[in-house]
Formats: sequence, C-alpha cells, structure tokens
Amino acid sequence: MDIVIDLSSVYNFFNLSPDLIFWRLFLLFGWIPIALTFLWGVKESWLFYIRTKWSGTNKFILLAIDIPRGNEQTAKAVENLFTYFGGAHKTLNLIETYWEGQFQLSFSFEIISIEGYTQFLIWTPASLRDLVESAVYSQYPDAEITEVDDYTESLPDKFPDEEYDLWGCEFIQAKNPMYPIKTYEEFEHNLGDPETQYKDPMASLMDLYSSLRRGEQLWFQMLVKPMGFDWPEKGEIEVGRILGEKAPPTFANKIIDGIVDWMGKVSEAIYKLWGDIEEKKKDEKDDILKMMNLRPKQKKQVEGISEKISKLGFEWKSRMVYVAKKEVMNKPKVVNGFVGYMKQFMDLDLNNLKPDMDKTATSVDYFFEDYRLNIRKNKIMRAYKGRSTTKGRKMGIMNIEELATLWHFPAESVVKAPLIQKAPGRKAGPPIQLPIGEEIVSEESPEPMFLEEEKKTHGEDFFAKGREIETKKDSVSSSPPPDLPVI
Repeated sequence: MDIVIDLSSVYNFFNLSPDLIFWRLFLLFGWIPIALTFLWGVKESWLFYIRTKWSGTNKFILLAIDIPRGNEQTAKAVENLFTYFGGAHKTLNLIETYWEGQFQLSFSFEIISIEGYTQFLIWTPASLRDLVESAVYSQYPDAEITEVDDYTESLPDKFPDEEYDLWGCEFIQAKNPMYPIKTYEEFEHNLGDPETQYKDPMASLMDLYSSLRRGEQLWFQMLVKPMGFDWPEKGEIEVGRILGEKAPPTFANKIIDGIVDWMGKVSEAIYKLWGDIEEKKKDEKDDILKMMNLRPKQKKQVEGISEKISKLGFEWKSRMVYVAKKEVMNKPKVVNGFVGYMKQFMDLDLNNLKPDMDKTATSVDYFFEDYRLNIRKNKIMRAYKGRSTTKGRKMGIMNIEELATLWHFPAESVVKAPLIQKAPGRKAGPPIQLPIGEEIVSEESPEPMFLEEEKKTHGEDFFAKGREIETKKDSVSSSPPPDLPVI
C-alpha cells in the first residue's frame, strides 16, 4: 500500500506574500501571548486592589524598646528573639490570597538618632503586639516597652523643602542572597580579658549616632517578613552549581525533555523494525568536583551557604535616611560613616552590603539632575515612612544570625554610648517575709568608744570640723552638676 502525503497546502501558504503570511500566523497563534498578557494584567490589578483594601484594615503601632542598664548580652539573645518572630508566618489558601487579598505582614526594626538621642524601635501590626512583647521579655525580662508616636510624621516627604534636605538609599546584598555576610560570631577573639573579647560592630554606629548635632536626624530601617521552609532549596541549587552538578530542570524544561524523550523512544521502536541497534552505554561523568578537590574559596562558599540555610530565614530589606536642616547638614561625615558601619559585615569571598546607587540612592548624574534627584528623595522618604516592602529593590533573604548582627542592643561593657535610652532596671519592693522590728532606732549613729580618748587629745572642735566637711561632701556628691544636659 502506497502512502501519499499531500503538501500542496503548505506550498501554497508559503507562496503567499509576506504580509499575508504574517497576518494569517497572527490570527492563528498571535492572539495567545496577547491573551496571556491581558489575563496577567487583570490578575495583578485585582490583587493590587484587594490587597490595598485588606491592608487598610490592619493597624500598625511603633514600640520603643528600652533595655536595662548594664546589659551584657550579645547579639545571640536577639537571634533568639528573631526566632520567636518566625511564629508570625502564616500559610494562606487560595481564597485568602485571591479573594480576601491577605498577604504576609512584616515588621520593621529601626535604630534612630534624633539630634544625638538614640532609640531602638519596632514597627509591628497591632494584632502581633503580644508576640513582640513576649519575644523581647523572653530575652530581656527587665526591658521597658512603650508605644510611641511615629517620629517620621514631623518631617516633610516632598522635596525640595525650604528648611530640610536629605540623603537616603537602600542597602542591598552584592551577590546571590544565599551567600551570608560576616556575622557577629566573627567579631569575637580569644585575646585579652573576657569582657573585651567581643568587639561589638554596633560600637561605630552608636558613636556616629551620638555625634549628631541639633537639627540632624539619622534613621536606619530593617524590614523583615517571615517566610516558610522552602527557601533553603535555593541554597542547595547554588551549592550544586559550585560543585559542578547539573541544575534541576525547571517546569518548562521538564515538558520539553519529556517530549524529546518520547520522540526518542518512538524513533527507536521504528528503527528496530530494520534490525538490532547497538546500545551505547552512557559514560558516567567522574569529573564532578568534590569537597576535597575544591579551592579554598569554593570550600568556604559551600560551608557558608550550608551554614546559612540551616537556620530560620526571613525576607529582608534595609533603608537609611539622613535628614537635617540645610545649615547643619554634614553628608560626608554621616553618610560615609554609615556606609563604613555596613562595610564591617563584608566578606569578599561570600557577600557584603552595599548602597544601591543605581536606583534608590539620592545621587544622580548627567541629565536633569535636580529634577531626578528630587524624585528619588520623595520616593525614599515615602517608602521609609510607609515601611514599604514593595517599593524600591526586591527583598533579599537573611537568616536570624545575619539579622541579629545588623540589629541588636549593644553590650554596655563594649559600647559606650551615653545617649541611648535605657530602662532604669528592675523595680521591686521588699520581700513579704522581711521581719519588721518595733524597736525605734535613733537616727544619730553612736560614736565608737575609742573616740573618747581622741577627743581628750585633739579637742571637741577638731571632730566638729570633720563632721562639717563630711556633710559638705555628701551634699555635693548627691546633687547633679548645674550644667548637666537634659534629654
């Protein structure tokens, strides 16, 4: 039986003019990408509308955290605190996501200096206030938590302004977020006294904050959003890339590979009709890099990524804003000092934090500089005030150890910052079982018996003058100096 394939219609189609070929292909297949793009736009518009509506039902509050004086806890305590914040993660179903518009709420951990006065703050949904307080009190039982007004409301968010100017930017991870930054554990050494073995990286920031003058303010904001347990897979992929392993196929690649594999099996079945086919054995690749064959840098990267993905992770974004009156603004000192603080966490073999000069920093070159500069100032200020996780750069990923490195209460034995607000300490009354005597004791303490002979030798006036001098010393030491600054 002869099989005849008629290809005349194909020949006729390609013999048409180019414009007719284009329009026929467009009518047959061109509407598919347009329809998909339209449906994607409708979905995004609906999500924006419903999420904005649901976001308006959530109230946020600002909590000031005052730790007790004499704090000796390192960033490890704050790492445990962030672990507790992971309990705010919520798994949403399709109805909650696409009909109610719910999304994962975030926190903002902030360190601010207003004219040299330093304060640690947490911006949190009001519904999660109990979670925040429990987390803080679990590590700092004597801390004081106070709800305060938003400090950003008193400053303008539209520039240029007659009185104020600002410089701000976002700090981003220079490499793949799976690579960790230098953490607080690497600031410890075994030389010297035990209380000096930990070199708190917060010391440079506290010194910068306390040096601000009247009319200057410096804000640092760290936005964190709890996430699930699937993010370590990205780290495993990066480790596999370093080791030279084949990357796992994507969904599209799986479909293509399945079609190719099916076509190969069909062709083999046809070829076998004409005889046996010698099967070629696949050569196993033995050139996959192992840990013992890695270079020191690669081995450090594999170990660093593996260590990072072993701990709880959060989506992360950070901003800094320096705002001051024009006559006192000192950008070189404050901006360079803050960038220097962030460079402490740099590890060139792994990762580091750098200012985003391309998109969010209030610094532009070339055309329409003033116009574009004011646009960036307005954007960074409004994003900071709104604690936005969507404006600016895409959020990165950090684990609890990295977050605690960037935001933690300084150890008082290492960091000497006099203008940090601190809780006075535990306030407690006497124990209930304290015995109370009924004997009335004179306020004047009796003089020792051996002083009688001294009185006879030196005279009564000598001891009277001595008491007068001691009384003056007590009165001077108990009262503050008249020129003490009041915060």
